[in-house]
Amino acid sequence: MLDEVEHWLTRRSWSAADRPLPRLLAAKRSASATVSVVLPALNEEATVGDIVTVIRRELMGSAALVDELVVIDSGSTDRTAETAAAAGARVVHRDAILPRLPAVPGKGEVLWRSLMVTRGDIVCFVDADLRDFSADFVSGIVGPLLTDPRVDFVKAMYDRPLDDLPGQGGRVTELVARPLLNLHWPLLAGFVQPLGGEYAARRSLLERLPFPVGYGVELGLLVDALRAVGLDALAQVDVGSRKHRHQDGQALGRMAAAIYRTAQLRLERGHLVRPSLTQFERGADGFVPRTHPVDTEERPPMREIREYTARRAA
Repeated sequence: MLDEVEHWLTRRSWSAADRPLPRLLAAKRSASATVSVVLPALNEEATVGDIVTVIRRELMGSAALVDELVVIDSGSTDRTAETAAAAGARVVHRDAILPRLPAVPGKGEVLWRSLMVTRGDIVCFVDADLRDFSADFVSGIVGPLLTDPRVDFVKAMYDRPLDDLPGQGGRVTELVARPLLNLHWPLLAGFVQPLGGEYAARRSLLERLPFPVGYGVELGLLVDALRAVGLDALAQVDVGSRKHRHQDGQALGRMAAAIYRTAQLRLERGHLVRPSLTQFERGADGFVPRTHPVDTEERPPMREIREYTARRAA
């Protein structure tokens, strides 16, 4: 590990317990900052309501750390939207945001569009499939942004159990993302969960960054944030353990391909020769090939979108 990264780890890695809620509330009042929490959701009716309930109960109302809580529904076919709204979130459908630009499937697309319908100076993203959710996932990663003006981007770090085995989650992180970062962006080698879906950033930074529309969004934002503001403006906070719904091996393969493509574009700003991935499934007569497109689209920095600049000027 680079000496610079070891030094960064001692200065920019914290625990959620390092900043108690009363301290954060005082810092928020002093800075006159506002905080938006965004939950991207696709068929998460089993978990989204509990997450919204915890955030509203512990971080809104009397403990007003969070000013707005928005669930962006990415085309759910279950009762995700109804469940989130009943729990107290504002629910916005992906297709209702920037209707002149037809939406494409993908998590990054939803995160990018969320900037249009939120107003917080700090934007906090939280995946909607978390179980046993703790408010530390929000307060922990928002904390450094409220207490240190030199910090612009904060990732959550945590244990990721798989089938109740500690430390066995994050397979794409260990097999794809971590090797890529260590080899090509060694300054980012200190991030424990570079692909984690829980992170917070200043709006002034997010609106300057392009957003990969699919699974590559976390790696893309991290690499581009490093380029934009430097390592010392990035940080991570330990929030304990993250329990969520795990995907099957083929879905992980597609995720890995998209992440590799995102890295490749940032290394070369070129294009894949063949932006697709062929996988195999066993059928009645043997193995059947299934070919899936690999995400190749990115959304431009939000500040280049005329509707966004008009809203900010209003």
